Amino acid sequence: MSSANGVDATGVSVPVAAAAADGDIENKQKESAAGAVAENGTTEEKESNPQAVPPAAAATVLQTGSSVPNCEFELTANGETELAEDDCFVDDNCGKDEKPKQPFSKKLIEQCSGIKTAKVRHTMSGKNLMKMDREKTREFTVATPEEYVRRFEGKRVINKILIANNGIAAVKCMRSIRRWAYERFKNERAIRFVVMVTPEDLKANAEYIKMADHYVPVAGGSNNNNYANVDLILDIARRVRVQAVWAGWGHASENPKLPEQLHKAGIIFMGPPEQAMWSLGDKIASTIVAQTAGVPTMPWSGSGLTVEWTDADVENSSIITVPQDIYDKAVIHNVEEGIQASQTIGFPVMIKASEGGGGKGIRKVESTEEFGSAFKQVEAEVPGSPIFVMKVANGARHLEVQLLGDEYGQAISLFGRDCSIQRRHQKIIEEAPVTIAPPEVFTEMEKAAVRLAKMVGYVSAGTVEYLYQEDDGTFFFLELNPRLQVEHPCTEMIADVNLPAAQLQIAMGIPLHHIKCVRTMFREEAWANTFIDFDNPRLKPRSRGHVIAARITCENPDEGFKPSSGTVQELNFRSSKNVWGYFSVAASGGLHEFADSQFGHCFSWGETREDARENLVISLKELSIRGDFRTPVEYLIKLLETECFQHNRIDNEWVDKLIAEKIQAEKPDTMLGVMCGSIHVADQNIRNIFQSFQLSLERGQVQSAKTLTNTVSVELILDSWKYIVHVTKSSSTSYMLRMNNSTVDADIHKMSDGGMMVSIGGASFTTYMREEIDQYRIIIDNQTCVFQKDSDPTVLRSPSAGKLMQYLVEDGGHVFAGEAFAEIEVMKMVMSLNVTESGCVHYMKRPGAVLDPGSVVAHLDLDDPSRVQQALLYEDTFTATHGELLEGKKLSQQFQQIRVQLENFLSGYCLPEPVFSVRVKERVNQLMRILKDPSLPLQELQEIISAISGRIPSLVEKQIRKRMASYANNVTSVLCQFPSQQIAIVIDSHAATLNKRADRDVFFMTTQGIVQLVQRYRNGIRGHMRAVLQDLLRRYIHVEANFQQGHYDKCVMLLTKESSKEDMSTVLGIIFSHAQVVQKNQLVIELIDHLHKNEPGLTDDLDNILNELTTLNKAENARVALRARQVLIAAHQPSYELRHNQMESIFLSAVDMYGHEFNPENLQKLIFSETSIYDVLPSFFYHINMLVRMAALEVYVRRSYIAYDLNCIQQHQLRDNLCALEFQFLLPTSHPNRNYRFAGPPIKKNGSSGSMITRVASLSDEFTGYDAGMITPSCQRMGVMAPFDSFQHFVECFDDLLRLIQTVRADSPIGYDDRDSTKSCGSNDSDEPVHIINIAIKTKEEYDDEVFAKEFQEFMSSKAKELNEKEIRRLSILVLYKRQFPKFFTYRSRDKFLEDKIYRHLEPALAFQLEINRMRNFDLTFVPTANHKMHLYFGSAKVGKGQEVTDYRFFVRSIMRHSDLITREASFEFMQNEGERVLLEAMDALEVVFALPMGVKTDCNHIFLNFVPTVTLDPAKIEDSVRSMVMRYGSRLWKLRVTTAELKMTIRLTANGKRIPIRLFLINDSGYYLDISLYKEVSDPNTGQIKFQSYGDGKKGPLDGLMVNTPYVTKDHLQSKRFQAQNHETTYVYDLPEMFRQVSIKHLLNTA
Repeated sequence: MSSANGVDATGVSVPVAAAAADGDIENKQKESAAGAVAENGTTEEKESNPQAVPPAAAATVLQTGSSVPNCEFELTANGETELAEDDCFVDDNCGKDEKPKQPFSKKLIEQCSGIKTAKVRHTMSGKNLMKMDREKTREFTVATPEEYVRRFEGKRVINKILIANNGIAAVKCMRSIRRWAYERFKNERAIRFVVMVTPEDLKANAEYIKMADHYVPVAGGSNNNNYANVDLILDIARRVRVQAVWAGWGHASENPKLPEQLHKAGIIFMGPPEQAMWSLGDKIASTIVAQTAGVPTMPWSGSGLTVEWTDADVENSSIITVPQDIYDKAVIHNVEEGIQASQTIGFPVMIKASEGGGGKGIRKVESTEEFGSAFKQVEAEVPGSPIFVMKVANGARHLEVQLLGDEYGQAISLFGRDCSIQRRHQKIIEEAPVTIAPPEVFTEMEKAAVRLAKMVGYVSAGTVEYLYQEDDGTFFFLELNPRLQVEHPCTEMIADVNLPAAQLQIAMGIPLHHIKCVRTMFREEAWANTFIDFDNPRLKPRSRGHVIAARITCENPDEGFKPSSGTVQELNFRSSKNVWGYFSVAASGGLHEFADSQFGHCFSWGETREDARENLVISLKELSIRGDFRTPVEYLIKLLETECFQHNRIDNEWVDKLIAEKIQAEKPDTMLGVMCGSIHVADQNIRNIFQSFQLSLERGQVQSAKTLTNTVSVELILDSWKYIVHVTKSSSTSYMLRMNNSTVDADIHKMSDGGMMVSIGGASFTTYMREEIDQYRIIIDNQTCVFQKDSDPTVLRSPSAGKLMQYLVEDGGHVFAGEAFAEIEVMKMVMSLNVTESGCVHYMKRPGAVLDPGSVVAHLDLDDPSRVQQALLYEDTFTATHGELLEGKKLSQQFQQIRVQLENFLSGYCLPEPVFSVRVKERVNQLMRILKDPSLPLQELQEIISAISGRIPSLVEKQIRKRMASYANNVTSVLCQFPSQQIAIVIDSHAATLNKRADRDVFFMTTQGIVQLVQRYRNGIRGHMRAVLQDLLRRYIHVEANFQQGHYDKCVMLLTKESSKEDMSTVLGIIFSHAQVVQKNQLVIELIDHLHKNEPGLTDDLDNILNELTTLNKAENARVALRARQVLIAAHQPSYELRHNQMESIFLSAVDMYGHEFNPENLQKLIFSETSIYDVLPSFFYHINMLVRMAALEVYVRRSYIAYDLNCIQQHQLRDNLCALEFQFLLPTSHPNRNYRFAGPPIKKNGSSGSMITRVASLSDEFTGYDAGMITPSCQRMGVMAPFDSFQHFVECFDDLLRLIQTVRADSPIGYDDRDSTKSCGSNDSDEPVHIINIAIKTKEEYDDEVFAKEFQEFMSSKAKELNEKEIRRLSILVLYKRQFPKFFTYRSRDKFLEDKIYRHLEPALAFQLEINRMRNFDLTFVPTANHKMHLYFGSAKVGKGQEVTDYRFFVRSIMRHSDLITREASFEFMQNEGERVLLEAMDALEVVFALPMGVKTDCNHIFLNFVPTVTLDPAKIEDSVRSMVMRYGSRLWKLRVTTAELKMTIRLTANGKRIPIRLFLINDSGYYLDISLYKEVSDPNTGQIKFQSYGDGKKGPLDGLMVNTPYVTKDHLQSKRFQAQNHETTYVYDLPEMFRQVSIKHLLNTA
């Protein structure tokens, strides 16, 4: 008969329709006194019945008054009748075994008085009627347990129970009994529960503690201190005055002393009596009893042992006992006895503890060698328990029978369970009923189990376990568990029996045939008092459907189901109508090392086994458990989906074989795991860095900004492969991953539970990470991937919390790889610790020590460290499927994405190189392209309109769309402008028509997006572009302006002082952004460069923001400030194209249109101009007009040698119309190498030299009066200059060029080279070469300097002999690249034509302007710089032979020129801006070389600037400006150890005044006092040499009266000591008086 009960989330049956109809009880007063069912509605009298009508019968009472007992039916959703397989039919034989003749009709069913609105559903208990008409039926209830005991002939009242257990056992007991209590008493608290609580359970926030009515604290540690301590349980039971104790499973549940002691104390034990427990609960005794009863057993150490038992004992229901002497014969007392018994039985055998269970106290042994260690482990797991050995049944199935007995000698079987799926002999998946054994075989098992129970007088719930051989159908008794088992809900679901409630009722003394769920299972009237013959029932019980259960444990399936403890962060189980589960922990709870490893149980019901399997798989895939430990959920899913399980081809060893074969649960994609794992690890590391930094700020401590990094390197090891991933946090919600030159971008969303939603390549994944001592556990969509850390095999750690049991080898003993060296107890299990390499073990802990996860247990001295297996480096890239993030394709979407990315860069989320440089260029170019696209505002407006369409008046929307359409039709028109003003008028006009303020507010709120867009585009596309760029630059200034007031620590302290603790995250963001200033500089410079090159008009619009950038004076901002200043200067100067056109017009105007005559006056503007023209002039060397080419060459030579005495210039033509220029010159009188005067007339030349090169008219002929018959004085030098299309072209014409050189013998003293200062001009070395060659080479590619230098040097070395023969003194090569200043490479005869790097990128003719000869007290080394106009030299002081050099310094020298040709004169503002720009460039160059080893030892560094243009100003103004500039950059200059700066210029006091050479010196030797000296250059009337003279009315400077070519002095002893003090960040003691003097003067001035 179908039960009328449903099943709740605990698996306990829930009565939903069980009450007697009206009239079934004649006397209402008798009914009330007896506790029967109250009437329900009608008062119609029915046929009297002394007993309550059972619910099933009440459900089938027909309107005619006749009843149809033992029949079941149900209505489907559509009203059709549906019959169960064994349903009865209506005929005269209803209730009998024979089949009916005719089924119920729908009409007949509708006549049933008990069912007017019956509803049907599929439940775990089968097909049940879920809702009866509550007006006609009601469940049987009583008020109290006392009344219930009286009503059903019980003996004892129990309303307070002590649960001597914890975990899921306690949870299940309370939930089941409370469900029963609510059904019986309508009060779930009618039965009160007291629980025992250890400190570990409290710390773990165990679920059962919250459910209990009262808890009693007990000692922690192992269970012998608490739940297994019989004396403690008895003491607590007495103290809290409970009537009964429920022990559940494990702990003391199988200890006969517990029921014995409770019985003596008058407390009820909800389980079997002590005698029955001893006889059947003990594995040895129960096996002997089974052999006595004739039940087959496996060969074991007690084979053949029986107890005397006669038929009379059976008839008298005597209780069998096992004598001690017979018991001892089966016990194994030591290893030797065990080996002997095992050899008799035959290996393999199982060593078992008689009191063990739950996988504890059992080990499989294959050979004699393994027996000793396994025997010790069994002894350790169940201390004091007798031990026996039993033959292993290979390929057997583990089947069991659920028993239930009362104290009146009745015992029944509640079907069976198949528990064959086990690991380490502990069940992980159970199912019911048994399907593998034929019904007749399993019936014999049930009968044997009941017989055993009756033989020992068994009471309450118990389980008989068998081993079943499927091949021959035989079965063998294994053991009897005298307790409720973990998997008992399987039986509850198929039998519809609440087992804990049944235990309670049996403990109350209620007979089995009075327990409702037992009666309904045997298809008897639920509330009748009739006796049931369980051995020969009227109707055989039937199971309902099929149940499969899965145990949820804290065990790692990848490591042989090794248990571990820890906390639970999330536990999310989604119950369904056919799947439910219960757990002993909840979120924020946990499991301690002394708890049982099982903390949850999931059950699935189905009509068939396959239905149940599918339901369970789906439920487990939805189960989400996150905590410190692994769970086997994924592995269970793998098992349930295997073909073997689906076809029921399994046995006890099936799972162990899978484990041995390394079969693992389904894993996520490896590369996906690497990416998600890298993101998790990096996110955790970066978050820790930021939290630590913020905590320091809150404490007032300042850490270096370098510690704030957004890039970390992550190493993950999986399957012997090491993956090294560089992870960069690219925004608050995104990461970039780099591995082996491949990148992947990922978006993340952090969830409140600690997980992440990771989006990669268009797919999203829910991921979690748990970091353990030696590994990272990554969970991706409920699939686990475990990455190992790089571990040291010499350090042996505990994998989890537990207790160190014993060492298996001596301290210092040797172990081989894979061998065990120690044993630990983890969650009641003994686990072995193995080594991975061979070596000698040295212990760090003593046996008995409590271990934490990762505790170091021992150290291992390796036999051969070189044999340690290293993970192989993964060298492949990310796969193509893990592509970039999906991005919007619309222009407006791209704009927002790019803008956000650039803002992230400015917030500090910069990417590593070279990715950053590439992306910055791409994003800036994309941004500027999009900003200039006229369809951008249209698309943005379309998105806004689509979002608010329908919420604004249709007329307004129509008018806006009309203007949008008009703009779209003319979007490419040059004159078309976005109609922002028109749209604003539409909105304002409609708002004016709204009278109510509320309506206007709603309207403006709705159209807010449109209004904001209109405001952004009110100045058109260009205005919007300016606003966007200004906002980006403003973000940079907003951060960097906070770090301009002093050193970093001071700036941070000011920030924290101005911010509250709540705003400290804002301060942290500012510091983080500043930490990435170098890369931010790159972005800002890229924006400025793009503006300068492509949007020159915008620089005027952004003048204010660029000026703000120039005020940034810190070294880290120097590049930005410099570039901003350069752009500002360039914005006020003509462009390259304009200057080129101006110069071309000058050249063309110098000749007539036919090219026959020169008009040289115009060219003098170029020659004598103070502007910079060398970036433009060389392009005319290759002009289409030959006369222009010739004029350009002559202008170059005359301008370069403007300070020399040029007395002869001749133009020549080589082959292919190649122009060449020959010139002769004398050193200028101001040249430091000239100290003589020429005398005597010029010498007449005797005709031609025989050269085959034709001379042409020269520009100089017109204004110098050239006479071809006159030759130059013998003391002068001769030069040749020619341009070539390429270096190869020069090589081909080299010989022609040499023919131009005229041999000149020096019969009189010859001035020596501008660099050679060691010889006297009066030298009579007539063999010294005097000729100079300058060649220009055009290149189409911009190569590195060393590429050119190498190519040139190879050629010069090959032609050195020919050059010497022609007496070539110097050959300089000009490398010309479009729109850039030439690069110079100089080769000298005295150096055997090796490059003179001192003159690299310096025109030798202009070398004296850099006053290089003043550095002659130093040996100079040229230092290359990126800026070719900045000349940097490393000088080491010249010392005597054998002396140590202590004076090293850098010399930075540069020449400044005006860039305008003739339109403007150089102004003071230009000099000021240009001077600051060059100063910044000089400091940039010094910072670069300071990173080199040579930079560490330098001191007294020197900056020299030569400002060529003449400026009209007051010298005092110069001093003030320079002082302000130096004070602005003082800290940076001092950091670069710049102690002297020198500025050379020419000024006029009035517009038409005399030119005055001025020299300004700034000296700061001590670091705290700046001395500024101003000099003018005057000629000594006696010697004619030029010297310094102090300028102004102030004091005389230290250089007053010295020659201008006075060399720089080397460092004295005082400066050396000062340098040492400053290196130690202190002040030289002799500087202190001067420092006090300066402070005193400053104080007096301030108070005056």
